[in-house]
Amino acid sequence: MDPSLARVLYQACPLCEATALTPEHAGDCSGHPRYSSEIPALIRWVRCSACGHVFTEGHLSPQALEIVFAEAIAHQRPGWDPHGSRLISARMVEKARAVLGEVRGRWLDVGFGNGALLGVAAEYGFEVAGLDLRLANVELMRRSGIEAHAVELVDYRPSSPPAVISAFDVFEHMPFPKPALVHAREILADDGVLFVSMPNSDCLVWKQLHERGQNPYWGELEHYHNFGKARLYALLAEHGFTPVSYGVSERYYMGMEVLARKTR
Repeated sequence: MDPSLARVLYQACPLCEATALTPEHAGDCSGHPRYSSEIPALIRWVRCSACGHVFTEGHLSPQALEIVFAEAIAHQRPGWDPHGSRLISARMVEKARAVLGEVRGRWLDVGFGNGALLGVAAEYGFEVAGLDLRLANVELMRRSGIEAHAVELVDYRPSSPPAVISAFDVFEHMPFPKPALVHAREILADDGVLFVSMPNSDCLVWKQLHERGQNPYWGELEHYHNFGKARLYALLAEHGFTPVSYGVSERYYMGMEVLARKTR
């Protein structure tokens, strides 16, 4: 196996930077739709002894990422399940509107995937823009008249501060989420909200499926973190956000949705 495709090992917890780590679980990612036999199938998960965060022992190398991102999974492509995705996205926009109090300003969606949320947010009256690392997705959204950029969140500079920054099933994909949270707070409007979604390892279903050996997230090739609600809330607070709304996600298995205001 090409050594360049092996994971880049963490030297410390990517959230609190403590170095005392203990083995947590081992998973097999060979059943993932973007898996290639060139990439190691074994994923070792560790727990930080200081903050309790659970993460993979290492993140994918640049060479491995090229293989994984060469093509999008069906549900990550713009236009996938347009009716069902529109209905789910509408309920998400309603949650944001309830916290904002009205439809106003700019909505930035990070990792927009199938693009449904951008379309619905625009339908409600938000000015929208999206970020995604898959060039084909960006091109498809631009053809539909949606502003889209193939750039990391930390490198994006909006023309005006967004009222909403959504990052659905994004932070668990980032090797180091903290710089993205710092940047999100910097560019967010002072009265804006951060809207995040990810699997919740604190929920009962997670524990039940783990006990049965059926929890799919231990073998999730593209994930580096298994956040629990408590650790996510602490991380948001550490980076200048106050969680104000919690909900269960309709988009993905065992997911949570959290809206957090920018702390002044």
